[in-house]
Amino acid sequence: MNYYLLLVFAPLLVIVGILGFIIPQSKSLTSGTSAYNVFHIVFGLIGVFVIYSNHEPYIRRFNIGFGLIDLYQAAASFGNIFPEKYFRWARVDDALHIAIGTVLVLVGIAA
Repeated sequence: MNYYLLLVFAPLLVIVGILGFIIPQSKSLTSGTSAYNVFHIVFGLIGVFVIYSNHEPYIRRFNIGFGLIDLYQAAASFGNIFPEKYFRWARVDDALHIAIGTVLVLVGIAA
């Protein structure tokens, strides 16, 4: 389950990061800052490399770790703490971070 989740999630992160540079910030529902886009691309590529490792413990750790990062980002947005001033999250980002972070952590732990 962890493998298939990351198989979909990692490339999606890369695509979201690239689209963040293409879609104007004024038309985006999410943050769209350059730092945030680079963050998505870098972690998406790391996820792709982890998938290619085909090493279940690494895949599981990535899912749990990135899920915790997502949950932290939601908390950081609400608490106005680092890296809020660089990422400038929108409420849609917060909702996505909570939902995706929760799924990644739960699948990482349970599967």
